Amino acid sequence: MPVNYTCLIVDDEPLARELIEEHVSNIPELTVVGRCNNALEASSLLAKERVDLLFLDINMPVLKGIDFFRSLMVKPHVIFTTAHREYALEGFEVNALDYLLKPIVFDRFFLAIQKFFKAVEKNGKMEMGNHFIAPKNTSIFVNKGHKKVKVHLDEVVYVESFKDYIEIHTLSGDIRIKENIGVFEKKLGNTFIRIHRSYIVQTKYISGYTKMDIEIGEKELPIGSSYREKVLDVFKSLSE
Repeated sequence: MPVNYTCLIVDDEPLARELIEEHVSNIPELTVVGRCNNALEASSLLAKERVDLLFLDINMPVLKGIDFFRSLMVKPHVIFTTAHREYALEGFEVNALDYLLKPIVFDRFFLAIQKFFKAVEKNGKMEMGNHFIAPKNTSIFVNKGHKKVKVHLDEVVYVESFKDYIEIHTLSGDIRIKENIGVFEKKLGNTFIRIHRSYIVQTKYISGYTKMDIEIGEKELPIGSSYREKVLDVFKSLSE
């Protein structure tokens, strides 16, 4: 069965949206799930739809594309589009896959999509690395007070430890439970990595890293010294 990736087009110019959608129609692996003419519309759609790839215009009214992308806690892969070459550097500063200069020709568009496919392939290799925990269920129940609460693991962004308690930070809110982080770690799947004695993160939500910390949206979490070598080995493998 062929792989299918979802994409969202955000551009205030109707002709630009139509041209990108036409280009996408020539790539069997891509499906457009939405077209928005501003960042506010895009924010609403991203809250409801899974989006693997974002085509985002840099220069839009009200909220600029780059400012909008920086504000996202969960960042899909992004290819910026612009009529102004001078904006390209800003795009790469937020880890964009590529930028496309308008009017976008198909051969240049195709090269950008190849970068997306390569990035997805690298992420897949990362999740299969030896430093990750063995796969488990897609959801678990945790004890919260006198009841059990269901947690969808795909929505868990990171887990934080506070002595005998942990706080599970999810896309829909935070859940604090009384449990040891090491015990909880064993319940997680192969998309999670322990980066510190107090933190476990889901790799797909990592938007950047240094030797000292990882970035998830606007949040920076430290990499513990005893975990650093294994964590950086995993990230290094993505660049090979």
